[in-house]
Amino acid sequence: MTALTVLAAETPSLVQSVDWLAIAPVVITAGVGLLVLVADLFVSERHKPLLGWISVAGLAAATATLLPLRAGDRTTFCLTNDPVACSYVADHFTLVIQFLVLAGALVTALLSVTAVRDARMPAGEYWFLLLSSAAGAALLPASRDLATLIVALEVASLPAFALVGMRRGDRLSSEAALKFFLSSVTATAVSLMGVSFVYGATGSLHLTQIAERLEDVPGQLDTLAMAGVALTLVGFAFKTAAVPFHFWVPDTYVGAPLPIAGYLSVIGKAVGFTGLVLVTVIAFPAYSDIWGPALAVLAALTMTVGNVGALRQSADRPNSAVRLLAWSSVGQAGYLLVPIAAAAYSGRDQIGSTVAYALMYAAVNLGAFAVAALVARNKPLHRISDYRGLYAERPLAALTLAFFLLCLAGLPPGIIGLFAKVTVFRSAVDAGLGWLAVVMAINVVIALYYYLRWTALLFRGPEPAEGSEGAQPRTKAPWPVTAAIVVTAITAVVLSGAPQLILRFASGSLFAQ
Repeated sequence: MTALTVLAAETPSLVQSVDWLAIAPVVITAGVGLLVLVADLFVSERHKPLLGWISVAGLAAATATLLPLRAGDRTTFCLTNDPVACSYVADHFTLVIQFLVLAGALVTALLSVTAVRDARMPAGEYWFLLLSSAAGAALLPASRDLATLIVALEVASLPAFALVGMRRGDRLSSEAALKFFLSSVTATAVSLMGVSFVYGATGSLHLTQIAERLEDVPGQLDTLAMAGVALTLVGFAFKTAAVPFHFWVPDTYVGAPLPIAGYLSVIGKAVGFTGLVLVTVIAFPAYSDIWGPALAVLAALTMTVGNVGALRQSADRPNSAVRLLAWSSVGQAGYLLVPIAAAAYSGRDQIGSTVAYALMYAAVNLGAFAVAALVARNKPLHRISDYRGLYAERPLAALTLAFFLLCLAGLPPGIIGLFAKVTVFRSAVDAGLGWLAVVMAINVVIALYYYLRWTALLFRGPEPAEGSEGAQPRTKAPWPVTAAIVVTAITAVVLSGAPQLILRFASGSLFAQ
């Protein structure tokens, strides 16, 4: 008995400790999603809107739980024989991205309260899918092993397929969901192949251990490791809508309910870029000479194709406003790729520039979709020309949209857009990627044209009323949509007034040391 006691004392425990506060944002979001799904079985049709408000409250509570974690020093689900190798890390990078995801999902939920009712979408399924996707997106930045990373990526992506096709009987919605599904499944298959190769070469799934073992890969496994790195990056490039993996974006945004299009443009981007950041700068620094130049080329192609696509949108074409925002999001993805590519040349602290830009982009792009949702209540064709004379009809909405567009363009008074672009530009210059900085400067000029053209249209005189469409009375703005516009506008104004709140993320390391 004494020998057994001594043996038990010397054997390390295989039970991992759980830091419940660290995982609270993810657990609360997922728990509220399950609550809504079950409650849907018992709530009468007349009280279905209550499910939306439960979801809003749950996302607000999940966002609030980030406050006790602001020190950024928590880890959990660590290996008992290697406490440094953890599956969940709540460092500053994790907390900033989780705030972006949960706050963005909260704005999406506010926009969805009215959209679900008006489009007669199944409330229980809609809110469950939205919360499930948000939970997966919130888990992803904390993931520090490839298995958890892929699971989080799919939990964020799979519900989004169904959300895109939620408008029953709508051909565009069904086609968009199918195209989104096929492209995402392809990306996942490629990623899993890459992950299996990396595991075969290193014998580990934890990012920190992979980084150590890739430094000294046996010669016979070097080709396998390089193939694994390349395939993993290709899979995440699909998720980020980087060229040439961007083909699903415009049709998906047009076919999706407008709040979901906004959600995909921000949270969907955050998911892809977060995964890309984690696998490059934490797991694969040993192969930076491979992924650095590749991401630099992808950044140049993505921003160019996205901005040219947005430039080609005709103002009178149905859905041209949504298509412009979709192509614009592809162009913005190119800017977000620049600091990640720069990290291969000058260290992972460059990632702060991507985080700074992502925060700015999230606030103003969601705000633009919120104003689009408001305008669509009277003009459901989503044409750019529908915004002509918006200032005469809704002055505050027009001024707010103009501010959002100027932020995206990087022009005053949208100071935060200018500062964010400067940080990205500086990261390219500091890394010695002068050619990429030049390409970015050219693309910023291209983007100025279509952003300013849309902005100018807001203040032109309204077109004469034609037919029944012009005679439609203006509907009152639902207060949840108004709240979403106000929240995003206040956030953008505060960030423009105090850009150091964003720029602080562009200096120093966001990762746990």
